[in-house]
Amino acid sequence: MGAYLLRRLLLVVPTLFGIILINFAVVQFAPGGPVEQMLAELRGQGQTLGRITGEGGGEIRTAPPPPGEGARGAGAGGGPVGTYRGARGLDPAIVAEIERAFGFDKPAHVRFLEMLGGYLRFDLGRSLFRDRPVTELILEKMPVSVSLGLWSTLIIYLVSIPLGIRKAVRDGSRFDVATSGIVLIGYAIPAFLFAILLVVLFAGGTFLQWFPLRGLTTPGSEAWPFWQRALDYAWHMALPTLSLVIGGFAGLTMLTKNSFLDEISKQYVVTARAKGASERRVLYGHVFRNAMLLIIAGFPSAFIGILFTGALLIEIVFSLDGLGLLGFESAIRRDYPVMFGTLYVFTLLGLLMQIVGDFTYTLVDPRIDFEARR
Repeated sequence: MGAYLLRRLLLVVPTLFGIILINFAVVQFAPGGPVEQMLAELRGQGQTLGRITGEGGGEIRTAPPPPGEGARGAGAGGGPVGTYRGARGLDPAIVAEIERAFGFDKPAHVRFLEMLGGYLRFDLGRSLFRDRPVTELILEKMPVSVSLGLWSTLIIYLVSIPLGIRKAVRDGSRFDVATSGIVLIGYAIPAFLFAILLVVLFAGGTFLQWFPLRGLTTPGSEAWPFWQRALDYAWHMALPTLSLVIGGFAGLTMLTKNSFLDEISKQYVVTARAKGASERRVLYGHVFRNAMLLIIAGFPSAFIGILFTGALLIEIVFSLDGLGLLGFESAIRRDYPVMFGTLYVFTLLGLLMQIVGDFTYTLVDPRIDFEARR
């Protein structure tokens, strides 16, 4: 197992490099980059004197263009300033200064290599528009997303696995039919629609106001006793977590049921019953280990999926400032350091979680030996 894990860890490097390279190349062709957005903002402000904070934290003073200056000058690629639609009517020196502050005065391959060099030192750069280190932004938003992802995934597994086993054991019964209707509703309606419904019903939308609608804690709760802070945290997390659970438990429930039904029909189960093993022994001593391989080993990847993708709309609905909202806003504003910094962190965690998933297979069933595979 050690050699296999070492090979997987070594494969993380080229995989991570390839993902970042492809995304970096695609972004170069995307319109509306940070320079264009800044130029558009300057034109929208009437080209008045102002200040722009660049990637290095320095300030750029901008002023109206001198008379006779139109769209002449050098753009990002060395061509005319007319390359940027928003640059028309601006002083070329201002455009060049913005490019220099954002790092776009360098060729794309140089910027890519500098970015990789920073990532090797875990230096994710500095936000173009927030003027803060990307690492600091990620650490600030992480508690919200980790809270949503961790508690939602745990509750989904705690609900789905017993429910799926029960449905498999009582396949075709009234219980199975009734719960299948609930599962179907949870599968058909997106999580964010449940979130909106919960807000309307219980968070001051139209009916009741039992739960808060913003943040993880109440302002000023830092001075409260621990038990009171824990209750306040659970109070804030109740509706967002419930939204993700309702929207995510259906698939895992059906996967658990189908896995158990598939194993129950196999010959070794018939043999165990013929030897006089009790139904509980057959179910949890033989079937459980084989049926739960895919489900339990998929926990790390399921957590990553909810953590970084499934909670975006939930964060928006409940006004939670987490990683999903940070990534969305960065993509809209073309804040490339934040975009690629979060991509680097998410991809690295995802690849490592896949290795953890493989290791979990061996914990669930020690008979699995990845070294024996060819």
